[in-house]
Amino acid sequence: MRTSLAARVSTLTPSTTLAITAKAKEMKESGIDVIGLGAGEPDYNTPDNIIEAAYRSMIEGKTKYTPSGGLPDLKDSVINKLKRDQQLAYSRQEVMIGIGAKHVLYTLFQVILNPGDEVIIPTPYWVSYPEQVKLAEGEPVFVESSFDTQFKVSAQQIRDAVTDKTKAVIINSPSNPSGMIYSREELQQIADVCKEYDLWIISDEIYEKLIYADEVHVSIAQLSDDAKARTLIINGVSKSHSMTGWRIGYIAGDKEIVSAMTNLASHSTSNPTTTSQYAAIEAYNGSQDAVETMRQDFESRLERVYPQLDAIPGFKVLKPQGAFYLLPVVTEAVEKTGFKTVDEFAAALLTDAKVAVIPGSGFGSSDTIRLSYATSIDLIEEAVKRIRTFVEANWKD
Repeated sequence: MRTSLAARVSTLTPSTTLAITAKAKEMKESGIDVIGLGAGEPDYNTPDNIIEAAYRSMIEGKTKYTPSGGLPDLKDSVINKLKRDQQLAYSRQEVMIGIGAKHVLYTLFQVILNPGDEVIIPTPYWVSYPEQVKLAEGEPVFVESSFDTQFKVSAQQIRDAVTDKTKAVIINSPSNPSGMIYSREELQQIADVCKEYDLWIISDEIYEKLIYADEVHVSIAQLSDDAKARTLIINGVSKSHSMTGWRIGYIAGDKEIVSAMTNLASHSTSNPTTTSQYAAIEAYNGSQDAVETMRQDFESRLERVYPQLDAIPGFKVLKPQGAFYLLPVVTEAVEKTGFKTVDEFAAALLTDAKVAVIPGSGFGSSDTIRLSYATSIDLIEEAVKRIRTFVEANWKD
């Protein structure tokens, strides 16, 4: 019998983060004491005022279809947020609401890429970037960073990767999985290259509210009129307001692209969930106290766990500037404990140490593992203790 699958899905790689998280959950449900550090979502519940706004909308009968691109009031909330936080001005025609930032990105690639168009993706990258590019029949082009470059790429590296097929560059700051932030100067240099070669800039800013110490979030769209015109901002309420399951994200940028995305959504998803949209209006318009409380707690956890992780033999760890991930380079630990690859090492941590981490191969960074500190500090510290015990018990000089 002939295959029933389309060629476009034949090369897809399952989400590493979801797979590891599912395996850890399965082990826990069978009674095994597993600590999961894989999930990319805050451990806080959605703030009460947001839940109450969602409930109120349902009681008031706001449960019907909405425009495909989102409620006008939610678009206005996003516009006001961008004006308030980034001093950027957009119209309703330049904003689309989608079913989470992941869906927005997927739709964006579908409308801007033709077969063979290239998208430059810095490594390490969020796992879905290359897969979504491939689903749009584009070609992901990877530009490598390293521990020595603070897991950031330079403008010159991007310039060297540009060809006549290059359509866009992805910038994710703060980054998943590294937590690193691009400075204003670094972003300006990248913007200059994109202007020189007339490239779109896809700026994934989903972690913008989770920034630590004296760091400041700068959107590349803020740098100049040209940068704003070619930047497509991707964001949402999942990380900032602990609303991962509500599935609301947005794009702000070029109105022709936004119009095409809205048209595509009208034939694929109809509209984002109505109740979630009313919740998101409250998330942006209501009190931001819970957002700041969560940010402070994540920073406190980072301050406690970072030195403990960095002290594990064979681990090299940069202190992240944002998000809620740590990305240690574990090459020496892997070698000294007798494993051939980081993937094997991570698998052994799950089965033997009962700690679930994500191998960096899923992010294009095969010498690292990613740990999320979006869980209680007691569990994080116990997990790090287990990892250290595992490494020291298996260390071979």
